[in-house]
Amino acid sequence: MNHIRLPVAGIRSSTQLTRTTVNSDQTPPRERRILIAHKVQSTEEPREEEVSMDLSTLDFRLIAIAVVVILVIAGLCWLIMRRRKTAALRQKFGSEYNRAVLVHGSERKAEAKLEDREKRIEKLSIRDLSPSEHENFAKRWEEVQARFVDSPKGAVMEADDLVSSLMKTRGYPVSDFDQRAADISVDHPLVVENYRSAHETTMRVGRFEATTDELRAAMIHYRALYEELMRVPPPVVLKMKA
Repeated sequence: MNHIRLPVAGIRSSTQLTRTTVNSDQTPPRERRILIAHKVQSTEEPREEEVSMDLSTLDFRLIAIAVVVILVIAGLCWLIMRRRKTAALRQKFGSEYNRAVLVHGSERKAEAKLEDREKRIEKLSIRDLSPSEHENFAKRWEEVQARFVDSPKGAVMEADDLVSSLMKTRGYPVSDFDQRAADISVDHPLVVENYRSAHETTMRVGRFEATTDELRAAMIHYRALYEELMRVPPPVVLKMKA
């Protein structure tokens, strides 16, 4: 009896070919479940990354909003403080505030200059007159005022010198007139503009340009500043404990 031998290598190769051509439908149930689980896991990983990115974006937005809110609050606080400072300076300096704005070109620069004046005065040793000094200046002013009838030009020039001497005695520097007026404006803002006008009239006396009415007005202005500088502070009343 003749036996037919089949080539083993050919059988093996066909078996391998058969295994490679098996599709997913032919996969055993257990292996199919493993493949499905693997696919689910691979699809879930990007979702976790997307959630993480969404959270980081939300955190960034919250931080940005918080920063904006803080900046807005800080800006409002700064604006309120600035308005309060402006109101306080306006109330204290009166017309001198408006003059400073015109001279320096803006409210901000004017307020900075007015604050510099206050700081300067705080460093000066401004003092009250002693009783003897007060009496001496009072007598000198009476003499100057009485001389105005016969010599208005001379009386105005003497009044300017008397006021300068009075300021120096109290502790104000008097070397430069503009600085002198600026210093006076801190404690006596209501009369400083009149003081400038009176001093300008005095400067015109030497050029024979001042009229009698201008000299009379200058004398009135000098008297107003003189009375401000001579004003005696009210006595301090100490309250006794019951």
